Amino acid sequence: MSVFTSVTIPQLKIWLQDYAIGDLVELKGISSGITNTNYFVTTTQDKFVLTLFEHNTLEELPYFIDLMAHLASHNIPCPKPIADKHGESLHMLNGKPATLISCLQGRDIETPNVAQCAEVGSVLARMHIAGLSFDNTDHHESFHNPRGALWRNKTAQEVMPHLSADDQALLQNEMAFQESLDLSALPTGVIHADLFRDNVLFVDDHVGGLIDFYYACHDVLAYDLAITVNDWCVNKDGSLDEARVTAMFHAYQAIRPFSEAELKYWPHMLRIAALRFWLSRLYDQIYPQSGELTHAKDPNHFRNILKLRAKQL
Repeated sequence: MSVFTSVTIPQLKIWLQDYAIGDLVELKGISSGITNTNYFVTTTQDKFVLTLFEHNTLEELPYFIDLMAHLASHNIPCPKPIADKHGESLHMLNGKPATLISCLQGRDIETPNVAQCAEVGSVLARMHIAGLSFDNTDHHESFHNPRGALWRNKTAQEVMPHLSADDQALLQNEMAFQESLDLSALPTGVIHADLFRDNVLFVDDHVGGLIDFYYACHDVLAYDLAITVNDWCVNKDGSLDEARVTAMFHAYQAIRPFSEAELKYWPHMLRIAALRFWLSRLYDQIYPQSGELTHAKDPNHFRNILKLRAKQL
């Protein structure tokens, strides 16, 4: 959510001419995140978020827009895409696909408590169930996880020469281990795939909104919970905080109980989730993208998480 593509107020006023959302009052860049360009857009009617997509084509984006609209219609607290007078929610802006979405209430939490972890587990389970009725076979076939096993293999090869001998050994051993897993029995569906603390807004101990659905895809549902646990329920050294893990896990299970296969492979999901974010942070560090406001994240955090999760098996 850094500013890679600059937008001026005159440019945005022209772009908003077909929107019935009032007059533009303020345009402010959002500095957190590392993938797309985001701005807060304030008008005389309301506050919105403008996203310019740095890596997606216009043809790829209806999946995410339709998914958010579907989830919002099923009472999942997520952004609602804003359509113009012609019913369109996607347009080009400064050479990039762009969309305007509702701005949700709340703020992200730096240090979540047990109650907040339980709330996130509950909302994530509800989102997974609502996603099962997102009935668009073409979307599912086109949007299987772009950062799945093939991506992990390719990215591992690209970052490997830049790692220390110890980290190369860790990565090689982990890739071999994960390639040996048979996950075919695990339930799949729509997942958020990036439900970190900065992608959940809280009002006190209640979720005000899930945001940033642009990594959403069709994948193993338990993997989505593992991604979330690895960020929400860890101590500073990456070890699991059992009270927070238990709260999130039980709250999720109360709404969508795990199958036997999911229970069996739960520790493996935590390792796969740790590897995915170690690799992406390594890649972003080694091959940085320029932008006005960027915040590269430390890959060593997820290397440590991966090492700890591997010890548990």
